[in-house]
Amino acid sequence: MSLSLNPEYLKRYKDLARLLLKYGRADMVSAGGNDGKIGGNGGSPNPKTMRKMEELPRELERLGPTFVKLGQFLSTRSDMLPPEFIVTLSRLQDKAEEFPFESIEQIIARELGAPISDLFSEFDKKPIAAASLAQVHRAVLRDGRQVAVKVQRPGIPSQIVRDLEVFLDVASFLDRHVDAARKFMLHETIGEFRKAIIKELDFRQEARNLVALAENLKDFKSIVIPSPVNELTTSKVLTMDLIVGRKVTSITPLRRMEVNGAHLAEELFRAYLQQIMVDGFYHADPHPGNVFLTDDGRIALIDLGMVARISEGLQRLLLRLTLAISEGRAEEAVQYLVEIGEKTPEFDEAELSRHVKDLVFRYQRATLGQISVGRLILEVLQTAGASGFRFPAELAMLGKCLLNLDEIGRGLAPDFDPNAAIRRDGPKLFRQRLRKEISNINFYEMLIDSKELLEGLPRNVGRIADAMADNQFKLNVNAIDEQYLMMGLQKIANRLTVGLILGAVIVGAALLMQIETPHFTIFGYPGIAIIFFFIAAVGGLLLAGAILLHDERMRKKPKNPSI
Repeated sequence: MSLSLNPEYLKRYKDLARLLLKYGRADMVSAGGNDGKIGGNGGSPNPKTMRKMEELPRELERLGPTFVKLGQFLSTRSDMLPPEFIVTLSRLQDKAEEFPFESIEQIIARELGAPISDLFSEFDKKPIAAASLAQVHRAVLRDGRQVAVKVQRPGIPSQIVRDLEVFLDVASFLDRHVDAARKFMLHETIGEFRKAIIKELDFRQEARNLVALAENLKDFKSIVIPSPVNELTTSKVLTMDLIVGRKVTSITPLRRMEVNGAHLAEELFRAYLQQIMVDGFYHADPHPGNVFLTDDGRIALIDLGMVARISEGLQRLLLRLTLAISEGRAEEAVQYLVEIGEKTPEFDEAELSRHVKDLVFRYQRATLGQISVGRLILEVLQTAGASGFRFPAELAMLGKCLLNLDEIGRGLAPDFDPNAAIRRDGPKLFRQRLRKEISNINFYEMLIDSKELLEGLPRNVGRIADAMADNQFKLNVNAIDEQYLMMGLQKIANRLTVGLILGAVIVGAALLMQIETPHFTIFGYPGIAIIFFFIAAVGGLLLAGAILLHDERMRKKPKNPSI
């Protein structure tokens, strides 16, 4: 893909090159060979870097909505940016100039099929918020319900599509000519950003996000999510409940005394841990402008255009990693990081382990006022990136979310301790995850798999026995500890034996079910058969539990270097 000669594209190329030269890597433009990270090489920022960090948000706002959204997206890429720039971009407020009310009237009439006067009894011409993608107005429905109407800026989709083409052109060019661009997978990063912002342009998706998050957090009585009005929502217009309140970071000391700030901070932190570690669906942009303290003393989460989803396996590892870091278990934190990430040819596990242990140790010695779980996670990710390790974007999003929550929590309660909150809520989160996993089990699949296992078990055991009798049984092991090997074989034989016994009990119970008896029944079925089924079920659960506990102990047990 070559660079376009279109004058509009050339101007954007110039803007992007200037941004890279001023705030990023000069070698991205000059095609040099420097391999440092964008924005510097770590450590405490010098005065020049501090000035750059303060200027960057204003520069992005000047360049337009696509650059603002790109800045917010890059705040999740701790492998590309140092923590100082991620902190700055995480606090990037999405503000823009108002656009005329006449445009609002035209868009609403076109999208909803009727003029404003027919749909609303009141509609304020003055917006309550103006962002890069949309503008929000207060209104009242015909039934008296107070709502906020979010209207997409005219011409925004075409502008964003043009800017995205520019970004992809530049990323492709740099991928072909600059080693650093290939190392950071710049083209793939822009591709991820493209998918995220295209979703954010569809307000119907945001309405679905509001409903899903409200359902997941229904047990948190101190947290409120605005409900959408589906009949008055399209891809360019979103009508939802009006939230009356103030940004958490702008509340006065007097107002803070009127509410239970410690409880609200704890509730908010726990809600986000549940979203990330249990639900796998969370509000990915909880900057202070999106978190309100309502007039009735609750916390409101608004603007769900940016959400993220996490797989169940990654949720489990993230929960363990967060707990390990918060409790100072550095070695376990390194193990979980290695499981989560992806090794590159430059990966140095010894260097990663040394740096992570040092970070966690310094974190444990910090005073309460210095503690920031989110910042620590971002620093760990930066260290891992420098050691040749890549992580999924979800992990950086976790650090970014916790970083913002640290600030919001202390706005509600200055002595709020997020580290203690994680340790306190960790066991409960583990129980919630376990309940969710059990409830998601497909018992019909388990029955089919069990049936196939039982059908094939006698044949497979017979093959093993024949091979052993013919002296053809072979085991390929990398161990020389015969005692350890015999213990393992004995456990395998014991499990096979118990499995055969349980299989025989199930088969016998199934045969007994065919015999009708009017005397001893349970739930209308022959009592003896039901008892046998119950014994088999309990035995199966005990066997599975014993296997899982043993495997977990073996996983945690230090490996013997002689084996």
